Amino acid sequence: MKIGLFFGSFNPIHIGHLIIANYLANHTTLDKVWLVVSPQNPFKKYGDLINTYDRLEMARLATDNAQNIEVSDVELRLPQPSYTIDTLTHLKEKYPQHEFALIMGSDNLASLHKWKNYKLILRDYKIFVYPRPGYENAELASHPAVTITMTPQMELSATFIRKSIAEKKNVQFFVPDAVLKFIESKSLYNV
Repeated sequence: MKIGLFFGSFNPIHIGHLIIANYLANHTTLDKVWLVVSPQNPFKKYGDLINTYDRLEMARLATDNAQNIEVSDVELRLPQPSYTIDTLTHLKEKYPQHEFALIMGSDNLASLHKWKNYKLILRDYKIFVYPRPGYENAELASHPAVTITMTPQMELSATFIRKSIAEKKNVQFFVPDAVLKFIESKSLYNV
C-alpha cells in the first residue's frame, strides 16, 4: 500500500488540513494518508503548542469518518525533536509491506535543503507537494522524487484559528464540529 505521510502540529487541525489530506488520499496515486501528529517540529518554537494528546485527539475526531485518512501517533514514541528522516526510517522498518511518501506544502519544499539528511529523503521517498501562495517556484520542484499536485488552496491557518478563539471570535466551519466541541469543552486556546 502506498501511504502518504502528512506531518504537522495540527494545533488545531482545521478544514484546510482535511482538504489537503482528502485530495491526496483520493485524487493521487496514494492509497491512504496518515496524519502524523508531531510533538515538536524542530523549526517551530514550543510555546504555542498545546498538549500533544489533545492535538492527537482532535485529529482523530476530525477524521473519524474519513475515507482513506488515518491518524498516526508514531512520533510520540520516538526521540525528540522529531526529524522526518528518523520517522521515515522507523516506519520503513516497522511496516516493510508499505511504500511511504511525504506530503508537504511548497513552502516546506523551498526549505527542504535545511532538513536533516534531506538528500536521503529525496533519494528514497516520493514527495507530494501541495501549493502554497508565494512558493510557486521552489528549486526542487523539478526533482524526479517530487510531484506537484493540484490540491485546492485555502488561506486558513491554525495560527488564525488560535488567535480567533483567544479573541472570542466564532470559528465554526473552520474546524470540524467535533473538534470545535472538544476545544470548547477543554477551553483550549483561550488566553
